[in-house]
Parts: sequence; structure tokens; C-alpha cells
Amino acid sequence: MSILTDVNHTNSVETAQFPKDESSQKVIFTLEDIQKILPHRYPFALVDRIIEYVPGKLAVGIKNVTFNEPHFQGHFPGRPLMPGVLIVEAMAQVGGIVLTQLPDMEGGLFVFAGIDKVRFRRPVVPGDQLVMTTELLTIKRRRFGKMQARAVVDGQRVAEGELMFSLVD
Repeated sequence: MSILTDVNHTNSVETAQFPKDESSQKVIFTLEDIQKILPHRYPFALVDRIIEYVPGKLAVGIKNVTFNEPHFQGHFPGRPLMPGVLIVEAMAQVGGIVLTQLPDMEGGLFVFAGIDKVRFRRPVVPGDQLVMTTELLTIKRRRFGKMQARAVVDGQRVAEGELMFSLVD
């Protein structure tokens, strides 16, 4: 996996309510890097880039929402809205970057074990850039993880909640 530090990146991403680690550095995982880490492929690959990563703690990813995505044909004709379940899935994929990079987790597949306290605050439409922050809260017996996730568009909160994961063989 190649990890690039973006020294020219001047666009700061707001991760309010998530503690900033002083050792945090702007790290970019490209789409190619993400595909080496996560098993998701079109049409379920929902993370275009990781723009910040603190190993074992948090990741910030982006999804560029375009009208060409297949779910917009039926959700909804004349008023395209990104389905909430796909917003949650996109946040989970950002969380998957954190979980799969933990020591002794390589090759493991994390799947949903629970979704709690998820709230949707505003619609996501084509042309939006979804910025998702996931923070690892707990990891138990190296098999279960819990994360706090949040998605924003243009600085406005879109969705938030707790995501639980289980490692499957």
C-alpha cells in the first residue's frame, strides 16, 4: 500500500467533535490504495479518497456524489436523493480503512454487527461532496469494533451514528 503525504493540500477538513491527535498528519489514500484495502467494487465502492488518517484512531474520506450513479434512476425520478443506507455504507467503508489497518487484522473482512443512533439531517444530492469522519471507539477481542461516524456536506451535518463491526473469516 502506498501512502502519500499531501504537502500541497491547503483545504482543511472539519472534524469537529472528534479529538485531534497532535501526531495527525494529512495522509491520502488514493482510489487505487483503497481498492487494495477494501473488497468493495462498483457499484458499492463508495469512498473516492481518504484525506486524513490516524492509524488505529480515525479516518476522513470523501465521496463525490454524481448523477451517473445507478440508484438515482429510481431514488427518486425528478428528485435524486442519495439513499440513507448508502450514506451509512459509505461511512462504514471509511471505518473499514481504520479497522483493516490495525495490527494483526490484515486480510480480515469486517461486516456490520449493528447500527445505533443513526440520524439523517439533510439530503445528499448529485454534485455534493460527502466528507465522512469515522473514529474508533472500542475494539473487543480483536473481533468486534465500534466506531462513531459522521458525514457532512459543505460543512453541514448530513448523518451521524455509531457503527458496530464484526470480523469474519
